[in-house]
Amino acid sequence: MRATHAAAPSFDAVLSSFPSLLIGYSGGVDSALVAVAARRVLGRDRVLAAIGISASIPAAQHEQALAIARRFDVPVTEVVTQELEDPDYVANRPDRCLFCKRELWSRLAAVAREQRYAAVADGTNADDLGDHRPGLRAAREHAIRSPLAEAGLTKADVRERARALGIPIWDAPAAPCLSSRVMYGLSVTPERLRQVERGEAALRALGVRGDLRVRHRGNEARIEIAPGEFHRVRAHGAQIGQALLDLGFSLVTLDLRGYRRGSLLAAGEPTVEVLAARP
Repeated sequence: MRATHAAAPSFDAVLSSFPSLLIGYSGGVDSALVAVAARRVLGRDRVLAAIGISASIPAAQHEQALAIARRFDVPVTEVVTQELEDPDYVANRPDRCLFCKRELWSRLAAVAREQRYAAVADGTNADDLGDHRPGLRAAREHAIRSPLAEAGLTKADVRERARALGIPIWDAPAAPCLSSRVMYGLSVTPERLRQVERGEAALRALGVRGDLRVRHRGNEARIEIAPGEFHRVRAHGAQIGQALLDLGFSLVTLDLRGYRRGSLLAAGEPTVEVLAARP
């Protein structure tokens, strides 16, 4: 006889199972959906969205998170995290996210205990479970729940549901922390994070859309964007190059393989186009 597997519970059923819920809230579409849906299912008094504040989170993303919370009447608290004081995080090995998430979840778990929230949740979806995500280990260590993954929702499902709820960032590109742009082995510092943040802001101001990364490779700023946006970067190549040189880089390049997840772990060197170089 063929074994049968029980279907995953519905997203609302997962949320309804919590007496109350504190959500690790970054303002990205995944955690935004959890926060907005939990507010609708559990009610305002049983939900709290907690934003971790550190140099690794872009100011624009913080403002976006607050704006969405206001729009959907989701209560918010802000918690300062200190991952940049952890030598293991600063060392920036491929398991860097483990130390960041340990810091975040330990602080949010403490808030949950103090304010008597029954559980802490994140925005991990079903697709994330197959990625290189060392931070998931930290989530397990702190018994963090993942309502999206528990309901079997993929990234496509998340976007569809976020659109149906009117969450304005339903189709926004992924926005992991700024440290994810720094080449492994190159220490994470506030100055390097500022360089990345300002560099990406400069490209956005010139109209670059979709997935965008300014990869910090020491003296080199390597731009990763969708191939369909190459024309925009090339049209403003001199301006972009000068802006990044002014931030302290000596070389500015465009990665001709385009944006791709996990490129810092990929073997081999891609072909690049030089946009600017300091004499």
